[in-house]
Amino acid sequence: MNNAIRRKIFARLAAANPNPTTELHYGTPFQLLIAVILSAQATDKSVNLATAHFFPQHGTPQGLLDLGLDALTDYIKTIGLFRTKAKNIIKTCQILLDLHDGEVPDDRDALEALPGVGRKTANVMLNTAFGHPTIAVDTHIFRVANRTGLARGNNVLEVERKLEKAVPAEYRLNAHHWLILHGRYVCVARTPKCPQCGIADLCEYKDKTPIK
Repeated sequence: MNNAIRRKIFARLAAANPNPTTELHYGTPFQLLIAVILSAQATDKSVNLATAHFFPQHGTPQGLLDLGLDALTDYIKTIGLFRTKAKNIIKTCQILLDLHDGEVPDDRDALEALPGVGRKTANVMLNTAFGHPTIAVDTHIFRVANRTGLARGNNVLEVERKLEKAVPAEYRLNAHHWLILHGRYVCVARTPKCPQCGIADLCEYKDKTPIK
């Protein structure tokens, strides 16, 4: 796929959704961090349902520490890996208070030093909370990038690196959200909705779903 085609793809995605953003509900960078940690191997909907019960009263590092591990675990028990996530969140809250004055750091290394925060979560935070043109490659973006031909790679880091080079500069800030939403609702894993896809004519996928 050449750069002209890539530019057309993002121009169409931008026209269809000029101001894309995460579907996670949050009010502060800290709440976004907690929501993203919880979203690993879970749906945004399930995370939003859980956080709605404790963010209003306990949505700060000190608030979650005061809430305590057992109560937090109970709040998030509908989410996969909830026990491990609860422990990581409590540890993260303490680190934020001890090292960062209770604020989420705008720094990759500092973010990845937090329990439960890997490269993907750090990229989401840098992009959504702090406005960096990072691209967090999840299963949706990995699929879309490989299937369309935007940026083919054998692993998420390879795809991330290729997308950083392939996405035109003016679209890089929002590319993460456009691609994840496209993968979530249109370019789905099974039976992609090619007949309804706004970039189907630009896509290199050979086994497109036919119009019925």
